[in-house]
Amino acid sequence: MTTTKNNETTILVTGASGTVGSEVVKQLTSPSSLSSDSRIRAAIRSKNKADKLRNENKKVEIVNMDYDKQETIVDVLNGVDKLFLLTLPTPNMTEIASSLIKEAKKNDVKHIVKLSVIDADAEPGIMITRLHRQEEKIIEESGIPYTFLRAGAFMQNFINFFGQTIKTQNAIYIPAGDGKVSFVDVRDIAAVATEILSAKNNGTKSKQQYENKKYDITGNEAISYSQSAEILSNILGRRISYVNISEEDSRKAMKNTGMEDWLVDALMEIYNIIRFGYASQTTATIEQITRRKPITFEQFVRDYASFFN
Repeated sequence: MTTTKNNETTILVTGASGTVGSEVVKQLTSPSSLSSDSRIRAAIRSKNKADKLRNENKKVEIVNMDYDKQETIVDVLNGVDKLFLLTLPTPNMTEIASSLIKEAKKNDVKHIVKLSVIDADAEPGIMITRLHRQEEKIIEESGIPYTFLRAGAFMQNFINFFGQTIKTQNAIYIPAGDGKVSFVDVRDIAAVATEILSAKNNGTKSKQQYENKKYDITGNEAISYSQSAEILSNILGRRISYVNISEEDSRKAMKNTGMEDWLVDALMEIYNIIRFGYASQTTATIEQITRRKPITFEQFVRDYASFFN
């Protein structure tokens, strides 16, 4: 691993090959963000993905980290000043976070920016929000300065989860009723994270102004899945339908893909929240921190049209 110079700030991005993590790396290493005294370290589990990212971005130090192997966590946190923490939803995600935060404390990490989920502190909450809140509490109790980015549903989920049926069947199949969702583009989440991670204790962007803060991050409008299908149809030039399937059919379809029962249950809770109208809140966080308006769903579809064709 590369040794960090005394005057450099090392920022570690976990989950760096994923939807959000890769965009954070991309934006942190852009000419407008990367300063001469900053080093970006990207933690990746898969060697293939590590090689791909290494080829795409020569400015990044690529490191392998497996949450299940403590020695890799110890290694990648050595010399880290700031941490972008992204943990995948798993039943033991709080144990993983606890281990990682303990190591961060030992290494004197100065700031943790954690990707969380909107309504993380809701009571009693749902499985996903409870898991994220448990992680947040571990960070709070560590005493390390933090910023929690509580994001809404990603626009990129239309690619990751619905892209195949949009391509092959011109349809989106989920049990969300007519509920509206304030979808957010991960590029905007990454822009907020980059602004905070690149802030220092001087100049117009002060690191201290973001410390120990919690930000809800959404798009600037809430739309239903039927409305999203209309937007997809208009931009892609073919009819895309939203099919409001039953909960039973949804469970069956998810299990047929090999999804574990706990994750099926967690997703069904999210769809219930949407159906009952609890996912439509909007915030101005993106504009407040990045000083520009959030990316609209229309713009997202235009930018990613090739993924749906």
